[in-house]
Amino acid sequence: MNQKTRRLTYTAMFAVINYIVFTFGKINVPTAPGHSVAIHLANASVVLSAWFLGPVYGGLASAVGLSIADFLDPRYILSAPKTFLMKFLIAYIAGKSAERMKLHEKTERKEITRICAISAALGLGFNVIFDPIIGYFYKSIVLRIPQEFMKIIVTWTAGVTALNAVVSLFVSVILYLALYKAFLSKLPE
Repeated sequence: MNQKTRRLTYTAMFAVINYIVFTFGKINVPTAPGHSVAIHLANASVVLSAWFLGPVYGGLASAVGLSIADFLDPRYILSAPKTFLMKFLIAYIAGKSAERMKLHEKTERKEITRICAISAALGLGFNVIFDPIIGYFYKSIVLRIPQEFMKIIVTWTAGVTALNAVVSLFVSVILYLALYKAFLSKLPE
């Protein structure tokens, strides 16, 4: 199998993993009539996708997998375009920073852990700051949600996004440390 086919195959596999983690591993928290926010570990799989596939392919796997998950869930269908953008950016930031710190060249477990923690914090930190902001503008301007609901939605979204980020940071680092030796030898260059 050539490198391009392998890369696309792994990208599709990680898109499915992202989809499964969100679809079957979330706890929905209703925020306002017809709106919910989810407690989930999907951002851990977003960061893992970036570390294993790189910033662009990891971003695409995450964006596609989680957007499909949103499209297929009536609670989140209207958030799918925002999800596509945000998940791509989380993965891109985490993957690019790991790439710049030469994650795949490191052999010492302590150094690998440090790089993973920093790059995950960068990608997930971006999400903690910008998901509520972009969500506010998307929902108030594009979806035209009344302002009396927006305060509740944004407050809950910010809190749950921060919780998801902290848990996802730890989970992604632990999973990477457990899996990287097996995965890296099989992934395309």
